[in-house]
Amino acid sequence: MKRKLTLLVSVLIVLAASPMWPADKQKDEDRLSKSSTVLKEIMGIPDNVPENLLGKADCVIVFPSVLKAAFIVGGSYGRGVMTCRTGKDFEGPWGAPTMMALEGGSIGFQAGGQATDFVLLVMNDRGANAILSSKVKLGGDASAAAGPVGRDASAETDVTMRAEILSYSRARGLFAGVSLAGSTIRPDGNANEKVYGRKLPAKDIALSGATSVPPSANEMIATLNARTPKHKS
Repeated sequence: MKRKLTLLVSVLIVLAASPMWPADKQKDEDRLSKSSTVLKEIMGIPDNVPENLLGKADCVIVFPSVLKAAFIVGGSYGRGVMTCRTGKDFEGPWGAPTMMALEGGSIGFQAGGQATDFVLLVMNDRGANAILSSKVKLGGDASAAAGPVGRDASAETDVTMRAEILSYSRARGLFAGVSLAGSTIRPDGNANEKVYGRKLPAKDIALSGATSVPPSANEMIATLNARTPKHKS
């Protein structure tokens, strides 16, 4: 009797959880689509990310529609995606995106409930490998700085040359460099499993070149490959 009861409980748990999986997967697919839209829109404005910096970046991270409230309530976070140039030395074409989570500290750049989009450039393999492997604190585990804007902006300042991660924000139509020091970034393993249908390490998704790009991320990868097809060392 006890064994039958245990089996019944197990079946009920599975049945209760099953309807949530497609719904959760759709949310993650929407995240990919929104991230693609944000990146394409930002790349299309006059004073966007300097092309010389984008060409030197190993990875690009996009967090769409992050709310200030997400950084006030404990345990809340913004969700986004990270795509990297494939290959051991980040020299290949842009690869399949891995899902990421942004956990906030004390961030005061947003007003009220205004949603903000974030774009981060990961400028070297040390920063990229660190983020793909575990949780990284910006300004602590990895050096970070507000990125310069404008297609012709100089990237030869001490800040940009030293920083492993350059960050940008877009809110209320305004695009600018912004500091995210104190926040942490980590791979979102659960979301990756839903999107790709199996458990995959973030590094394998991003760098192997063997993972197919989800249809909802095609626009993001196409935008990057069109704008910066080759890595500029």
